[in-house]
Amino acid sequence: MAAAETEIIQSSQWHHLTAREVTRHLDTSVETGLTSAEAAKRHSHFGANELKGKPGKSPIVRFLLQFNQPLLYILLIAGAIKAILGQWVNAWVIWGVTLINAIIGFVQESKAESAIAALAASVQTNATVIRNGQKKQVPSTELVPGDIVLLASGDKVPADLRLLQVQNLQVNESALTGESVATEKNTQPLSPDTPLAERANMAYAGSFVTFGTGRGIVVAIANATETGRISQLIEQGTNLSTPLTRKFDKFSRTLLYIILGIAALTFAVGLGYGNSWPAMFEAAVAFAVSAIPEGLPAVVTVTLAIGVSRMARRHAIVRKLPAVETLGGATVICSDKTGTLTENQMTVQAIYAGEKKYIVTGAGYTPEGEILLDEQPIHLNNSPALIECLIAGLLCNDSHLEQKEGQWQVIGDPTEGALIVVGNKVGLSGASLEQEIPRLDVIPFESEYQYMATLHQGANARESLLSLEESKSNIIFVKGSVEAILKRCQLRFDAPGNNTPLQPDAIHQQVNAMARKGLRVLAFAKKYVPDNQTSLNHTDIEKDLIFLGLQGMIDPPRVEAIRAVKACQDAGIQVKMITGDHAITAQAIAQSMSLNKKGEVIAFTGQQLAEMGTNELSTAVEDGVVFARVAPEQKLRIVEALQSKGEVVAMTGDGVNDAPALKQADIGIAMGGAGTEVAKEASDMILTDDNFASIEAAVEEGRTVYRNLLKAIAFILPVNGGESMTILISVLLARVLPILSLQVLWLNMVNSIAMTVPLAFEPKSDRVMQQPPRNPNQPLLSGSLVKRIFAISIFNWILIFGVFEFVVKATGNINLARTMAIQALVAGRVFYLLSITQLGRFLIKRIRGIKSDISDVSAIIIGIVGTIFLQILFSQWGVMNILFSTAPLNLNQWLICIIAGAPMILFAALVNLFDPLD
Repeated sequence: MAAAETEIIQSSQWHHLTAREVTRHLDTSVETGLTSAEAAKRHSHFGANELKGKPGKSPIVRFLLQFNQPLLYILLIAGAIKAILGQWVNAWVIWGVTLINAIIGFVQESKAESAIAALAASVQTNATVIRNGQKKQVPSTELVPGDIVLLASGDKVPADLRLLQVQNLQVNESALTGESVATEKNTQPLSPDTPLAERANMAYAGSFVTFGTGRGIVVAIANATETGRISQLIEQGTNLSTPLTRKFDKFSRTLLYIILGIAALTFAVGLGYGNSWPAMFEAAVAFAVSAIPEGLPAVVTVTLAIGVSRMARRHAIVRKLPAVETLGGATVICSDKTGTLTENQMTVQAIYAGEKKYIVTGAGYTPEGEILLDEQPIHLNNSPALIECLIAGLLCNDSHLEQKEGQWQVIGDPTEGALIVVGNKVGLSGASLEQEIPRLDVIPFESEYQYMATLHQGANARESLLSLEESKSNIIFVKGSVEAILKRCQLRFDAPGNNTPLQPDAIHQQVNAMARKGLRVLAFAKKYVPDNQTSLNHTDIEKDLIFLGLQGMIDPPRVEAIRAVKACQDAGIQVKMITGDHAITAQAIAQSMSLNKKGEVIAFTGQQLAEMGTNELSTAVEDGVVFARVAPEQKLRIVEALQSKGEVVAMTGDGVNDAPALKQADIGIAMGGAGTEVAKEASDMILTDDNFASIEAAVEEGRTVYRNLLKAIAFILPVNGGESMTILISVLLARVLPILSLQVLWLNMVNSIAMTVPLAFEPKSDRVMQQPPRNPNQPLLSGSLVKRIFAISIFNWILIFGVFEFVVKATGNINLARTMAIQALVAGRVFYLLSITQLGRFLIKRIRGIKSDISDVSAIIIGIVGTIFLQILFSQWGVMNILFSTAPLNLNQWLICIIAGAPMILFAALVNLFDPLD
């Protein structure tokens, strides 16, 4: 092929060229296709028709990168210090914690890396081509530019094709364009700036043929296809960290520097006082180990994992652990319309027949509901015009309903399915009608004519079903666009069932009223023909049709999604609709769901967004509620623009076209039922029921997870603070250490985890969805949380130091003093744990005589009981006395420890007044 033709192949403007120009540029024949030799030559030049992602990092490198986290640095250093001291068991325990965290992260990220592979798999199929003048099947990977491909109903389009011939061809491109209705195809050239979703003369790789046949020429393969471009967009997407990981990294780095700095200071000050090197090394190690929250990574992992389990029970499967918290911090949810906010089932909602306006109840394909006139159910015997309109919809129809696993499904076109369901709601059956009024011929729907027509035998039908005139004639029923039907009508069917002059203006008023509600409007008509006519031609319906009525349909919003949108808005979360559907339809759906901003539904189309600069787009994404007919690049731009304004973005999607935006969003949410594998693999979370209400439930769980994480931090760090203050001040005052490094490790690894992990099971607060989203820029340790940690740390220091000094002076036994100081600290921790949990608040209300309900708090109770048991072993078991230098306590000494820790509950209650954790 010439260089010019090769250059043209890289262009995406094939829809602008005529069929003759396309075949000339690609040097091929519509009738005979390429020769085998030419196909082999082009395959060598262009390569295989398969998507190629850039090589990823090796598994070893990806695993080692899991250790590139500041908090894991701290744990590795702590383990190294313990190893240097010869305490290998403790060292391996700490290193084991880091290893478990790394393995979990490696497994989760490995799943995400398979997104490109899933995208490639989604377009691998066989293709029927014309080569050497003969029809043959070849693997889609062997297609080359210039190949002539034949399409038939049910085929997956194997490459990007410029259509050359079509016969009633309809292609479902929803995975690529977001358009929920199959697209009617033609072969006419289009304007260069025609949006992707409106290129009716193109068929794109990965889409499906739902009806008709066609012939097209391959214009793009592999990464040059629209699907391939999306693959590259996924690779180009910024790899954002989540708010939790950003905050945790910053917190960990700060903590690392502080610990190392103060440990060095402790070591230097001790030497200055004349203490020995080994003694000060032990003190520095004790300080480092006391300040390092060894149990925190495990607690964070467990808390997130429990959040994953809770979300799974509410139809949300999380693929990446930090996504649990991220969704809880979402400030914007960008949702597709089809199936997430709506039922994904076309439903007739309004009928105009016989100059009367009817309302239809019920939603979806379940044939349940009524047809109302003036809010009262209709009687078919009194509504001849309505009966005729419904019969036309049932008979001029090639689809049918089936019930599978308790769910009604439409086999065929969703629009025709809606016509069947509305007829069924009043007892009319298409199958019964077909028996009484059998079909003789049909003209399938064609975009050129904008209608479908069927010819039926009227003779021998029941008089109750047809009029006397109809029963002596054959009948043509026609459905189609309002414009196509009205111009062929001279009469209309009035309320009593008489033929009267047509009133186009009155009908157009009703059409406009339905359109303003976002309804898709179809018109219906009939015509009597001689009973000996058995075939049907377009000339038969050029004129003299009798207008029967209008049916307006829409994909209705889910009832539970409406409630969920309201809950999100109450929680301060913006909900935006990004869809491939038309702006008027999407706007109407948004209005019906109260999906607005300051009472207004502002909509932008993809074409408008394409003409905007960066600043204009930034304003548009903030003010807009509906974004319709958008291309994949524009979805990505919308997400990036929202992120640039500091928003935490959750993006839902189900198609190939959604994948780049899903990966770019702070959390990508794919549909488990209708979603493509591409979308699922690029996402952080998958909805098993494809329902927006499950997103709201997941937000609720995400917020609960974050609140429980804050509780865990507020519980663990004051202990580290109290321990480290005790050691630091003891060194500065040249006192004996009230607590040893090994005892600190017991408190931090065993005792802390035993009491902190149950916090992960804390049930949600009643106010969790009544608070605005967290500021994504707010540090993990907010000012109020730092004050809380500092206050509780001082109390813990006083408790440890006070009990230790008291017992030393009373008994002179250092081991006993250290043991009682630790047990008093643990008693205080139990009281503090109660103060920040629902169990503690419940007990206080019961003591005050206030009736109160409580959720499942068994985990907290188990944690407290387990802690008490472990602490009894810690002091009373001889083996533990030897390992940890502890001493057994008598009953009076136990009581002293409990009494010493009891004031914590009053002190914590005071802190809660200024800094409530709920």
